[in-house]
Amino acid sequence: MMYNIVKYSAYFLAVILMRVRVTGRENIPKEGPVLLCSNHISNFDPPLLATHIRRKVHFMAKSELFNKKVLGFIMYFVGAFPVRRGVVDRKSLKQGIQFLNEGQVLCLFPEGTRSKSGEIGKGLTGAGFFALRSDAAVVPVAISGRCGLFRRVNVVIGRPVPMQDLRTNKAKAEEATEVIMEEIKAVHQQAKTG
Repeated sequence: MMYNIVKYSAYFLAVILMRVRVTGRENIPKEGPVLLCSNHISNFDPPLLATHIRRKVHFMAKSELFNKKVLGFIMYFVGAFPVRRGVVDRKSLKQGIQFLNEGQVLCLFPEGTRSKSGEIGKGLTGAGFFALRSDAAVVPVAISGRCGLFRRVNVVIGRPVPMQDLRTNKAKAEEATEVIMEEIKAVHQQAKTG
């Protein structure tokens, strides 16, 4: 219930205060595990994605955000869970795999931090880890524009990335991440052109 309250409140604000255009929603499977992998340009990216995707979305978020009582409380209730940056956080990896094994939607920002320039940086291996250790559909997402009052933001949801060969050949997480990042870059070109 808390998730829906926050989701529709954020959606209302996005519709009123921003000009958000989302394309490619049909590329997200209606059921089964989904790993959304998106570039990251703003603190508003998680609610922006969650409000425009019909299924409930779980996010990994930096653990520092959960240290603030009110914000941490809200984040837990909207399906976010903490990850410690800069280390291999086995607890968060296990939690993410659990969501995917339960057939849910997990969203990652593989770059691990926001891009101040808007350009897409190098992806961390977490995306490849989840892609290879689950049967999830891996869906690339790109956000382009500047979040702010009455500004245009384009969100493009790409087609699922073919992962079967990488899974069959037991590829490394780094290799899988590189494939995913290339797909995000391709979708980002579409987002930039509107």
